[in-house]
Amino acid sequence: MKKLSLLLLCLISLCSNSCQKPKTYDVCVYGATSAGVMAAYTAKMQGKSVVLLESGNHLGGLTSGGLGQTDIGNKYAITGLSRDFYRRIGAHYGKLEQWTFEPKVAKAIFQEYLDKADIQVRYLEELESVELKGQQISSIHTKNASTGALNKVSATVFIDCTYEGDLMAKAGVSYTVGREANSQYDETWNGVQMLEHHQFMDGIDPYVEKGKPQSGLLWGIREASLAPSGSGDTLVQAYNYRLCLTDSVENQVSIRRPNGYDSTKFELLLRYIEKKQSKELNWAHMHIQPMPNRKTDINNSGPFSTDFIGANHGYPEANYEERKKMMAEHKLYTESLLYFLGNDPRVPLHLREEMKKWGYPKDEFTESGHFTPQLYVREARRMVSDYVMTEKHCIGEEVVKDGIGIAAYTMDSHNCQRLVVNGMVKNEGDVQKGLGGLPPYPISYKSIIPKKSEVNNLIVPVCLSASHIAFGSIRMEPVFMVLGQSAGLAAAMSNGNVHQVDVAKLQEALITDPFSDGRLATITLDNDDENVRLNGQWKRNEKHWSRYGKSAVISESADAEISFQTDLQKLPYEVYGYFPGSAGDIKVILNNETETTVNPDKNHPDWIKIGEVSGEANPKFICKLKPEMADVEIVADALILIPQE
Repeated sequence: MKKLSLLLLCLISLCSNSCQKPKTYDVCVYGATSAGVMAAYTAKMQGKSVVLLESGNHLGGLTSGGLGQTDIGNKYAITGLSRDFYRRIGAHYGKLEQWTFEPKVAKAIFQEYLDKADIQVRYLEELESVELKGQQISSIHTKNASTGALNKVSATVFIDCTYEGDLMAKAGVSYTVGREANSQYDETWNGVQMLEHHQFMDGIDPYVEKGKPQSGLLWGIREASLAPSGSGDTLVQAYNYRLCLTDSVENQVSIRRPNGYDSTKFELLLRYIEKKQSKELNWAHMHIQPMPNRKTDINNSGPFSTDFIGANHGYPEANYEERKKMMAEHKLYTESLLYFLGNDPRVPLHLREEMKKWGYPKDEFTESGHFTPQLYVREARRMVSDYVMTEKHCIGEEVVKDGIGIAAYTMDSHNCQRLVVNGMVKNEGDVQKGLGGLPPYPISYKSIIPKKSEVNNLIVPVCLSASHIAFGSIRMEPVFMVLGQSAGLAAAMSNGNVHQVDVAKLQEALITDPFSDGRLATITLDNDDENVRLNGQWKRNEKHWSRYGKSAVISESADAEISFQTDLQKLPYEVYGYFPGSAGDIKVILNNETETTVNPDKNHPDWIKIGEVSGEANPKFICKLKPEMADVEIVADALILIPQE
C-alpha cells in the first residue's frame, strides 16, 4: 500500500510539473554579446524578470573574444554602463579606465554584471522559430546544440543582441544584407569602392602562371568584374579572428601546422611580400597591437592578412551548421597563415623569425584550445526600420532628436572581394573616411526598433537600421554596449510596446541613472560647454587626433587661461583632466585655493587626477588651467568629477 501511495505521489508530481505553463519573462535577451550582457543587466536592475540566451558557449562577444584594442573614435561617445565597463577594466590594471585589455579580464567583468543581477546565461540555445500573435512575439523556440532539447521561451519584450540578427529575421522584420547603392540614401561612400587602403600595389599578377590567364586564378581571387563605383550589391565585408598571442615563452602554446594546411593557398601572399619587401610583420602583414602582460590583439592589416576576404558572403543567411563550417574554415585559414609566415622557407628569414616569437597564451580561451571561439562578424543583416541611419548622420548633415546613444568612429568597411582589374589583383570594399574619428553624433531610438507596421515588442540594438557605410561607423563594441543598455531600459519602460516608449523619459533616465544601480553620474565638463571661459589666445581644433567631444583648445599666448565651472552636490569629488597632446606642464587652480602642476604624457593621453574637492565645503566648482611655461602650448579638452558616495 505504501509503494502504491508513493507511486501515485510521483505520478501526481510529474503531471503537475509537465502541466505547468512555461514561465513568461518580462524580457528575453537573445545573444550574450557585450550588448546582450548590458541589455539583460539593465532590464534586471529595473526589477524585471530576464532570461539571457546564447546560441554558442561564449560570453561577451568580441569584447571578450580577442578585441582588446578598443575602437573608440571619441571617448565622449562612451557613456553609462559601457564607460563603467572600461572603468572596471581600468581598476583591474590600476588605472581610472583602460581601453586595452586581456580577453579573460573582459569576460570576468561581464560575469560580474551577471552575478550582481543574478542572471544565468542559457548557452547553446539555437533559435528554431518565432511565434507571433498579430504584431507581438509571444514566444521563441530553441534547440540546445548539446542535448537536442527543445525549449519554448515566452516574454513580454524581446531584444535581439546577436551579431547576425537571427531573432529579428525569424520574426519577419524587414532587413537587408550587403551594400546599398549610393543613390539609395544619397551617400558618397556606400556601395562598390576600390580605394587605397589594404590594397595591392600595381603589378601583382593574379594568375597561377604569371601572364597566362588560361592557367587560372590564384587561390582567394574571385572570378568577377568590377562593378561601377557606388553601385549596390549583396557582398559582405570580410570577417576575421582577433588574435590574442603572446611572446612569453612561459605562457605560450606554440603555433603548429593545422590539419588541412595547404601552402599553395599563399602564393599570392608571397608575390605581395616579394613586391612589398616589408621589414617587419606589423602593419605590412597584420596589425600587432600590444595588450597587457605581453599579449596582443592582432587585426587585419595589408592586402593579404587575417581577413578571409570573400569567404563569408553566405554567412548572414546561413543556418547554424553552415556557419560552424564557415567559422572552421576561417579558423583554418588563420592558423595556416600564422604557420606559413613562421615556417615556409620562401618567406624571408626576418619575417619567419618575428612570427616564431609568438604563440597562443596558455591562460586564454582554455575551453577552446587557446584560440578565440568568437568570429569577428563585422556586419551581417541590418534591420530596415521606419528610420535609417545614413552617412548624412555620420557627417552631421542630419541630427536626430531621439538619440539614445552616440557614435563617433570612422566610416569604416573592410574589403568585400578580391578580383582582377586591368590584369592585376585588387581588393575592393575597404573604406576609411573620417580617420581619427568623426564628431560625435546621436543614434536614433527609431533605428533600434522595427517598423510600426511589423513587430511591437522587439528591440534590435546590434543589427540596427543603418546603411552599410553608417553601420561601419556605429558598429563598435563600446557603442553596442551603450545601445544594449538603452534597449534594456526601453524594454523595461515599454509595457510590451516599444513604439509607445516615452523617448524623452528614456533619455532622462539614461542621464540620471547612468549605471542602472542608483549611483550618481560622473560630471563631465568639456571645452565646448557654454559655461567655459577662455582668456588670452586659444585655437579651437576640431581635428585634434585624440580630442574628447567635438574639439580641443590649444593655448597660443602666455596669458592663456581656461576656466571650467559647475555646481556640486554635498559630496566629495575626485577631479580628473584630459589634455591630449599637451607639450608641457599645466598649472591647475581649484576653487581659487589649491594650486598644482601636472605633466601630461604627450603621446599617450589619459585622464590625470588633478585634485579633490568637497561639494559640502563649496558647492560652486571652478577650475582654471594655464601653461606653466609661457612658451609652451597646452591642450585643454575636458574635466570629469567623480562623486565619492
